[in-house]
Amino acid sequence: MAKEISSKKLTAKPSSYGADSITVLEGLEPVRKRPGMYIGTTGPAGLHHLIREIFDNSRDEAMGGHADHIEIVLLPDNHVRVADNGRGIPVDMHKGTKVSALETIMTTLHAGGKFGGEGYKVSGGLHGVGASVVNALSVYTGVVVHKDGGIWIQEYSQGKKKANVKQIGKTKEHGTIVTFKPDIEIFKEGIDFDWNWLVPYMRQQAYLVKALKIAVIDLRGYEGKIRDDEAFYLSELLIDAPSQTFYFEGGLVSLVKFYNQTEKVVHKNIFYVQKSVEGVEDIEVAMQYVDDISSRITGFANNISTPEGGTHVTGFKTALTRTINTYARANNLLKEKDDNFTGDDVLEGLTAVVSVKLREIQFEGQTKAKLGSTEAQGAVATVFSEAFAAFLEENPDDAKAMVGKAELALRARKAAKAAKDSVLRKGALEGMTLPGKLSDCQSRDASTSELFIVEGDSAGGTAKMGRDRKTQAVLPLRGKILNIERARLDKMLASEQIRNLVVALGTAIGDTFDISKLRYHKIIIATDADVDGAHIRTLILTLFYRYFKPLIDGGFIYIAQPPLYKVKKGKEIHYFYSDDEKNKYMNEQGEADISSTEDGTLDVEGEENSEEETGDEVKGAKDKKRKSKISIQRYKGLGEMNAEELGETTMDVNKRVLKQVTVEDAEEADKVIDILMGSEVAPRKSFIQSNAKAANIDI
Repeated sequence: MAKEISSKKLTAKPSSYGADSITVLEGLEPVRKRPGMYIGTTGPAGLHHLIREIFDNSRDEAMGGHADHIEIVLLPDNHVRVADNGRGIPVDMHKGTKVSALETIMTTLHAGGKFGGEGYKVSGGLHGVGASVVNALSVYTGVVVHKDGGIWIQEYSQGKKKANVKQIGKTKEHGTIVTFKPDIEIFKEGIDFDWNWLVPYMRQQAYLVKALKIAVIDLRGYEGKIRDDEAFYLSELLIDAPSQTFYFEGGLVSLVKFYNQTEKVVHKNIFYVQKSVEGVEDIEVAMQYVDDISSRITGFANNISTPEGGTHVTGFKTALTRTINTYARANNLLKEKDDNFTGDDVLEGLTAVVSVKLREIQFEGQTKAKLGSTEAQGAVATVFSEAFAAFLEENPDDAKAMVGKAELALRARKAAKAAKDSVLRKGALEGMTLPGKLSDCQSRDASTSELFIVEGDSAGGTAKMGRDRKTQAVLPLRGKILNIERARLDKMLASEQIRNLVVALGTAIGDTFDISKLRYHKIIIATDADVDGAHIRTLILTLFYRYFKPLIDGGFIYIAQPPLYKVKKGKEIHYFYSDDEKNKYMNEQGEADISSTEDGTLDVEGEENSEEETGDEVKGAKDKKRKSKISIQRYKGLGEMNAEELGETTMDVNKRVLKQVTVEDAEEADKVIDILMGSEVAPRKSFIQSNAKAANIDI
């Protein structure tokens, strides 16, 4: 029955809403008002997106055959400089806007050379907002154009020009130099660029455009030693600074080799095809199987990474499954009674790169994470099917190895399904009884419920007493869980510790995973602050990354930050989460700087000065020593805390410190996890040797 609506609400005096209520944002004001609509976020990801937007314009010149050298420089004072030897942005008058084409591009949304005509056959910038958005979100932008023998310049601030375009000299060069500094008012989290983000992205782009030289230079800290007008490319100044230069003739084949450099390959030859068809300017696919149970499929559309896939990746997957099944049947590698390989079977252990270039390209959203162009799916499927079928016939040894890999995955899938069904059947017979070790919370509202995964029964007992029983559940794990990096589902579910965790989460696992059944919206890993604790945390995170990645993507996984020190002075108690915090407090108290202490209590003596007055005379200042005892306790495990301490510092929602687990770069995370947790020893040894100096070892 519909609820009756009060007539008083219907007859209430309307608010004033007329033409005067409508706000019209002019020029680039919409970008500054809602920056997230154009760059996704104003955090670190959005900050680095600015470099991508400017670089992509230079790369589009290279894709069109007009440039072969791009240089990206991190300058002092958070400036970035991007130079290319392309055709140079036009500087002549634009008929529509009545100002220079350069000014039009830099100060007008949806203005660019990528909407039609012959300016660009293919490009990544389909919205025409890249350069203008960077301009709008920067306190300074300067563009220097070398074109037709002249050098032109125009400068801007927050999207507004400082002066008209003017010629400042003559040149034999051709190309464009863009320098910008992000606006701290927009990027409140900071405008410091990350060299470790820049280098992998530029390396990837160099693989995607054959014979394109990309140089990356870090000139931060070189104040006063360089000027923008000293050279077209600052690398020509021969300044001894951190730099990387990338140049690859092999294209996607080289990229697959790079991805698989630490892997054991299943077959020798890398499959590769490149072809143009009607509606799609260029299709490239390279692939190779490795001895692994996970897959890595990387998609690109007009050289823009599509981490969420899209139509081109869908077309590839469909054709891969169909072609391998057809070949296996035709060559009696699959019997009539055998099941066909599924998509999951043929994807296991696959490293593949799928790249398409289209004139009219459609992404889902400005951040371009997923390709939406429908023509790409059929085109990729057709081109790949024909070429891959021929490859299998011409390379029978490689083909047999590929089919064997898929057959192994099929058998493992059946075994895993049987093991999983057994677990689920057992759970159903027991009324889906939760693990006995789990101390569940009273709330059944997942949005307010938390699960603390703790190390061992001792910490588990303390956490159970220190928790808020209404919303906080505790699951202790016994020792180190199984390393699942190379373990199949059936072996995983044979582990009691992992099975307990799966049942506690409530989402199931594998093809029956259902995130809507998640019982806790905060899953908090709380391990000891030592080497074993770090290892256990890594094992748990590996499990989540490989089998529960939607929980990471959804922001449900957290790492607890218990304090390292408890410092007591008189009745005052302070908790500190790092040596620096504790040392700062000690210095403020006038005490000695103590970098580390043994477990337990350390007494520290200090002194204070005072002036003493008697009668009407001031007899002067006298130093009066007063002993103040400070006890410092160093925690190395949650079990060393009592319930009150753990509850107050690590579990109290108003006082605790949590770190949310995110995967900023899934490919790099996948690579590092594979190195650290995989079975190959040599890559792990190399990683440890390369990063040993950066390690923070607690002895």
